Amino acid sequence: MILKNVIGLGVAGNFAHHLEQAGELEDFKNVVTAEPDAPKGIFPFYLPGSDTFLGVYSIGTERLDLPNYDANAQVEPEIAVLFTIVYDAEHKVTDLIAEKFTTFNDCTIRKEGAKKISEKKSWGPNSKGIGDKWIDIDRFEKGGIMDRYHLCSFVKRDGVLHPYGVDAPLPGYSYFYEKLKNWLIEKMNIQEDFGPLENIAEHLKACGYPKQALISIGATAYAEFGEKNYLQQGDEVYVIAYDASKEKGDLTRGKNKAILHQKVQ
Repeated sequence: MILKNVIGLGVAGNFAHHLEQAGELEDFKNVVTAEPDAPKGIFPFYLPGSDTFLGVYSIGTERLDLPNYDANAQVEPEIAVLFTIVYDAEHKVTDLIAEKFTTFNDCTIRKEGAKKISEKKSWGPNSKGIGDKWIDIDRFEKGGIMDRYHLCSFVKRDGVLHPYGVDAPLPGYSYFYEKLKNWLIEKMNIQEDFGPLENIAEHLKACGYPKQALISIGATAYAEFGEKNYLQQGDEVYVIAYDASKEKGDLTRGKNKAILHQKVQ
């Protein structure tokens, strides 16, 4: 699926311990949240039609192109949800309708001195990754299909498969389902340009009020290898969503799951 007319947004800090492990907690020291476990905010990684670096279509499928400088890039294994955006007459977001989900690599460079999260998120084509299969969402609430799914990730290096992120059930996100949706709507309407965050309402306006948003809902905590190892050319990245009630054996293969498999260039 080509998503060139879809705004790309990400959620920062929606899984316990990820920001600490990524060394990014300090970036958000002045960001006040309603609850201790609330995400820190949302950020853009793709703005269709923008003449900035965020206007470059960055979402790849089979390859991940590292920057041509020492970037300290890490996989950020996530679930991405395709939402239909509902606006009112004044272009305020009033609803987000969850259509389908897949796996996503919100690959991030650990860039010293970056003023905005988005500066670490996109550096050209194939700087993001999206899974090979979309899974329809029957209902974005407890009791729906997403209850059964887990997210895991691996990096294969020199022929050895290493767990990169922890294996996590999707309901393990700090904010999920209705709570996440309501929080997203609020942030899309009122989030201000402050610290590492940006005014999302202004981005929606500049993009001509897109009909859909691809939202990566947060990266899992890292396994030991993921926390201690940046990506290298020749690595292979796997981000996998699987139905934990059915899957056994080799998670990197099979038809009944969403798999992102990228070769690092």
